[in-house]
Amino acid sequence: MNKIGIIAGNGKFPFIFAQKAKKTGKEIVIIALKGEADKQIEKIADKVYWINVGKLGKLIEVLKQENVKEAVMAGQVKHTRLFTEIKLDFRTIKLLGRIENKKTDSILGAVAQELEREGIKLLDPCLFLSSLLPKKGVLTLKKPTGEEKEDIKFGFEIAKKIAGLDIGQTVVVKNKCVLAVESLEGTNECILRGSQLGRGKIIVIKVSKPNQDMRFDVPVIGKKTIEVLIQAKVSVLAIEENKTLIFDREEVIFLANKAGISIVVI
Repeated sequence: MNKIGIIAGNGKFPFIFAQKAKKTGKEIVIIALKGEADKQIEKIADKVYWINVGKLGKLIEVLKQENVKEAVMAGQVKHTRLFTEIKLDFRTIKLLGRIENKKTDSILGAVAQELEREGIKLLDPCLFLSSLLPKKGVLTLKKPTGEEKEDIKFGFEIAKKIAGLDIGQTVVVKNKCVLAVESLEGTNECILRGSQLGRGKIIVIKVSKPNQDMRFDVPVIGKKTIEVLIQAKVSVLAIEENKTLIFDREEVIFLANKAGISIVVI
């Protein structure tokens, strides 16, 4: 199909995906989520529709109207908004009533099923972004010390268990002690919370879920991540091979090198 729909949340993900998809000759139809997507997204789309979060009926209506048969989810939607002012339409309320919990995988998996019932296939956004998935190794000049390697191993096992429960995908550790576990607040807030206890030289481990559905909730790091690591006085960031997207890779590594932060792909 020559058309692809992008359900756009916040951050650079929708921009990068749209740019890569356009190079393959795709016509870009963006469903921009109000309060999340950046207005600048309009500059790179062939068509843009702005809808409120929680309006699944409208989302499907627009995609069908545009005869979009394939779509991706790109960009974050703040999970904390589940408990704020969002007004859900009837289709969303009905969908949420069918699932047994409000975990990310449960909600997004149900949305994917709903789209597929309507003839809209949800694709893995890494389809056009495989070059942004790093291979195993140390990306920075600074390499982790022996003690830091032990902390990475310790934290990785815990992060995988937490991710498997669909609680969060990031943990902060130091001296084999867990300082913070990501939950609804998001990665950056988790790192800053851990830094308050660790007071420098902390280790951040960000992983995929054991059975990661790459169609949604793919781990991402970028310039903003490094800025938070610097603020939190992080010594090492460990991410997972072929499961984490790195945006603005050259700038990310440059900033990490300048700050003396090690980025390790495990």
